[in-house]
Amino acid sequence: MRDIFICTHGNLLDSWLKACPNALVSVSVSSVLMNEPVIFWVHANANSQPWLETIMADIQRKFQTSKIVILSNTPNQAEALLVIKNGAVGYCHAYSQASLLTELKAVVTHGGLWLGQDLLQTLIGATKEVVHNAAEHVNEALALLTTREKEVALNAASGLSNKEIARLLKITERTVKAHISKSLEKLAVKDRLQLALVLNDKSDQQQTAGNTLRQVKSKLRSKKQTISKKYKKKLDLAA
Repeated sequence: MRDIFICTHGNLLDSWLKACPNALVSVSVSSVLMNEPVIFWVHANANSQPWLETIMADIQRKFQTSKIVILSNTPNQAEALLVIKNGAVGYCHAYSQASLLTELKAVVTHGGLWLGQDLLQTLIGATKEVVHNAAEHVNEALALLTTREKEVALNAASGLSNKEIARLLKITERTVKAHISKSLEKLAVKDRLQLALVLNDKSDQQQTAGNTLRQVKSKLRSKKQTISKKYKKKLDLAA
């Protein structure tokens, strides 16, 4: 897909150019003439929400087969949720390194969704509460992965970042990225959020809930027995 950066200053940052060597830049959507699918990288400056919403609406109206990625100077969850709700498929810091932008482009080009780590963890936590898979389906999915891919995938599905996974498993971030990419391919999912949904085993949560309930009941029984003994002792003394 062709890359077009929309920004008011009309210049490509070095990281943008490294990630998208053949990219074009424009100050508005109206001057863009394209008949092919495009990734629009929209630079959202601070305090520009009306401008951003207008730009996104124009892109969706004129280029219906294209994708929108928002580059924010000051990323935050409120803005991220707003742009995703309005049709963006990617959201990250405007001054991200070229390697991250390249990874982002690969994900959204293949139909995935790219979010900041904080928002991704929030969404994973929320969706895991309402979307579950049977244990046998999760096991079938994990069986397609190597031992190391399985370790990385499960940690990614829990919401950990590449850096956190690398530190936990004592491997490089580059290796983590490679394992996640391979896992996404093998499981036929497009991004980490979908990966989390595929590997969300309801039975584990049910077992945990059941264990917790049993622990609570056990404590209550113990407490009742203690209270009963105290009253019995008082009755014996009174007699």
